[in-house]
Amino acid sequence: MEKKDRDISWKNCFRAAFSVFVLFVCISGWKYVVKFSGMMFQAVWPIILGIVMGYILNILMNFYERHYFPKKIHEKKFRKSRRPVCLAASFVTLIVILLWLTGTVIPELISCVKFLTAEIPPAIEGMFTSEWMNEVLPEDVLYQLSSMDLMEHALKIVQRITSSLGDAANVILNAVSSTISIIVNVFIGTVFSIYLLSGKEKIKEQSLRVMGHYLPEKWKEKILYGFSVLNDSFHKYIVGQCTEALILGALCFAGMVVFRFPYAGMIGTLIGFTALIPIAGAYIGAGVGAIMILTVSPLKAVLFLIFIVVLQQLEGNLIYPRVVGKSIGLPALWVLAAVTIGGKLLGVAGMMIGVPIVAAVYRLVCEDMERRERCSQE
Repeated sequence: MEKKDRDISWKNCFRAAFSVFVLFVCISGWKYVVKFSGMMFQAVWPIILGIVMGYILNILMNFYERHYFPKKIHEKKFRKSRRPVCLAASFVTLIVILLWLTGTVIPELISCVKFLTAEIPPAIEGMFTSEWMNEVLPEDVLYQLSSMDLMEHALKIVQRITSSLGDAANVILNAVSSTISIIVNVFIGTVFSIYLLSGKEKIKEQSLRVMGHYLPEKWKEKILYGFSVLNDSFHKYIVGQCTEALILGALCFAGMVVFRFPYAGMIGTLIGFTALIPIAGAYIGAGVGAIMILTVSPLKAVLFLIFIVVLQQLEGNLIYPRVVGKSIGLPALWVLAAVTIGGKLLGVAGMMIGVPIVAAVYRLVCEDMERRERCSQE
C-alpha cells in the first residue's frame, strides 16, 4: 500500500513539474509560442476550411439523401448511387448559391457602398445650408461645419491609405500571391471535404474505436454528447438563420415596393444579407438603408425606420420562433454577449459562430446543473 502511495505521489509530482515547465516555457518564450501557433494555424487552415465546407455540404447532402428514392433504397442501384449523386447535388447547390451571391447580392452591396460615398457628402453639405439647421445650431458652429470640405478630407484619407501600401509592384505581388494561396487552400479544402463526406461513416467508426481504446468510457460518453449538442446547435442555427434572413429580406423588399420607398432592391438585399448576423445585423442594414433614403427624402427615411421596427417586431414574434424555433435556446442577453465577444475576436465570422457555440455551452451547463440538483435532492 505504501509503495502504491509512493508511486502515485511520484506520478503527481512529475505531472506538476511538467506543467510548471510548460507554463514557464510559454511565459518566457511567448512571442515564439505565438509565432509557432500562427505557423501551425496556417499549415492546418486548408484542413479547417475542408471541415467547415464538409459540415455545410453535409447539411445539404443529408437533405438530398432523405429524398433520394427513400422507398426504393433497398434496391442495389439506388443504394450504390445514393452517396455520389447526393454529394454531387450538394456541390451543385452550393456553387449555385455562391454564383447567386456573386451575381446578385455582392454587386448590390458594392452599388450601395458607391452610392453612400457619392451621395452622403453632398447631402450633408446641403443639410448645413437648410433653414431648419440655421435655426437649431449657433452661427459660429454652423460656419465651421459648412466650411469643411468633406470630399477633400475623404480624398486625403484615401491618399494616406494608398501611400501606406507601398510600391505598386509589391502590392500586385502580394495580391497575386494571396490569390494563389486562397485558390490552393480552397482546392485542398474542397478535396478534403469530399473525402470526409464520402467516408463519413467509416471516419466516425474509426474515431469511436480510437476513443474507446484511449479514453475511459465516462469521458468518451461526455465527449460524444458534447459533440452531439454542438452539432445540433450549429445545424439548427445555420438552417434557421439562413431561412430567416431570406424571409426577412423578401418581406423588406415587398414592403418597400408597396410603400414606394426608394432603393427597394438594394436595401432589401442588404437587410437580408446583414440579417445573417444575429441581433445587430438587421439594425445595421436598417441604419444604412435609412441613410440612403435620407438623401432622397427625410420624411421617407423616418417612415422607413418605422416600417423596419414594425417588421422586426413581426419577424421576432411570429417568423423567428416558427422558423428557427428554440434552436438557439439562449436568452437575449447571452445572444448579445456572444455576438459582442465573437465580433471582437473574429469579426463578422465570430458573430456568426459565437451564438451556436455559446448556445451549446449554455445547454450543457444547464443540463449539468439540473442533474446535480436532482442528485442532491435524492
